[in-house]
Amino acid sequence: MLFQGNGRSNGKIILIGEHSAVYDKAAIVLPFNDTQIHVTVQQAPRNFLMSRYYIGYLTDAPENLQSIKELTYKLQTYLHTPNFQLNINSTIPVARGMGSSAAVAIAITRAFFAWKEQYLDQETLLSFTDYAEKIAHGNPSGMDAAAASSKEPIFFEHKQFTTFPMNIDAYLLVADTGVLGQTRAAVKSVSQQFKTFHKQTSHAIEELGLLTERTKEAIIMNQPEILGEVMNQAQNHLRSLTVSNKLLDDLIQFSLENGALGAKLTGGGRGGCFLALAKTKEEAEELAQLLQERGIKESWIQGLGVYQYA
Repeated sequence: MLFQGNGRSNGKIILIGEHSAVYDKAAIVLPFNDTQIHVTVQQAPRNFLMSRYYIGYLTDAPENLQSIKELTYKLQTYLHTPNFQLNINSTIPVARGMGSSAAVAIAITRAFFAWKEQYLDQETLLSFTDYAEKIAHGNPSGMDAAAASSKEPIFFEHKQFTTFPMNIDAYLLVADTGVLGQTRAAVKSVSQQFKTFHKQTSHAIEELGLLTERTKEAIIMNQPEILGEVMNQAQNHLRSLTVSNKLLDDLIQFSLENGALGAKLTGGGRGGCFLALAKTKEEAEELAQLLQERGIKESWIQGLGVYQYA
């Protein structure tokens, strides 16, 4: 066994389809390479965790780390490892729609298998990640796990995943509002609307599914202006589903007024992050500066050209 096992993963961004995917419609998810998880594991007298949220014995870890506790015990049993010290270093913000919990589970699983010098196939990796995600979220779609373990964009439909190459000359600005997202509350609200205002809600969900198909076409055909238009239409539907809020609406409108081709929330909504599409990196950087002056504390820029995912 190696002295130390290392595991890495990245965050994810839902480009489109966040709430419609719950109703079996398509979604597109991007691996987000600017946010990362790095995990190391090595032998120790007792199972011990070092992270930015908790340092101490795993047996005493708080409830919000239950998925990590259960996952590591499962890996320890499966791989017959000795007791361990687990170090988690993350640049993925929590509760911002970037798939933090799935990314942590992936990096931990990779680290344990590397420590044991065991081959890890994709199916096994996703199986362990799904185990942890069920503890963390109850009934995960699998989108976060698939994107956080992929190097290519993912088209998600009917719980099936297919990758496709990026082929669009544009840049995506991801901006953190600084407010925790409210995924559970937003999903519950859409579900209640579906029962009370079935026709209107069903129409919005159907339209979001169709816009996801148009998004994939725009990416493949290298049509950034059309992608921007689709993002704007998607945001309108998300607003009608009440998963946006005034803060997001104001920042998205500000982005459009300052050169963005399109802008929308990403993830559960009611906080978290939003996306703004720019034609060039320079335009994305200028918008990021303007948003910083409006109070955005953190933002990232990711190129969407195929070379960015090589």
